[in-house]
Amino acid sequence: MSKILIIEDEVAIADLEKDYLELSGFEVEISTRGDEGLVRALGEDFNLVILDLMLPGIDGFDICREIRQEKNIPVIMVSAKKDDIDKIRGLGLGADDYMTKPFSPSELVARVKAHLERYNRLVGSGLPKNDVIEIRGIKIDKTARRVWVNGEEKTFTTKEYDLLLFLAENPNRVFKKAELFREIWDMESVGDIATVTVHIKKIREKIEFDSAKPQYIETIWGVGYRFKV
Repeated sequence: MSKILIIEDEVAIADLEKDYLELSGFEVEISTRGDEGLVRALGEDFNLVILDLMLPGIDGFDICREIRQEKNIPVIMVSAKKDDIDKIRGLGLGADDYMTKPFSPSELVARVKAHLERYNRLVGSGLPKNDVIEIRGIKIDKTARRVWVNGEEKTFTTKEYDLLLFLAENPNRVFKKAELFREIWDMESVGDIATVTVHIKKIREKIEFDSAKPQYIETIWGVGYRFKV
């Protein structure tokens, strides 16, 4: 359930907004002072703030500025001021919307829903984060099957990627070429372990600063390879 903070000094208006939002399934809290509302907005986990401009303690413009420095949640400004300059200033400080009093509580609910849906889409709320491995400048996104080296994306063939990922997921462990061939190609080596050597060479060319002096995939002479962390 999304949690909303209303910062509004007119109690009747705040209560009306709260009633309509709660009927729509939101959890709602009210602060009637600007300074108190700012502390709550920064210190508690709210999904959206409805912010009046004229408040005791600190005005809505300053509150919006402070919230924006700390959080990226939607902020809807409400005010009896109809001047465009106030709207421009509010939006310029980072408010997501500006509503002029009086307005329909139903319209407020509709705007709250729209901003929350948009925010959730942007931050990917509810979606699992990609599974990522990061080792000394190498970033492997297992979900997207993508690899970056010092911030630059590199292109790998399917088997190159699979081999790199397997070694990175098993750091500091030495694998024989036959073991790697069996793991990645899913078959016995049958004299074809040279394939592993070729793929290691191609991977090194993409991830090592100097492939002749590898810092990541080490050759253990007479045995095989290991990924050093």
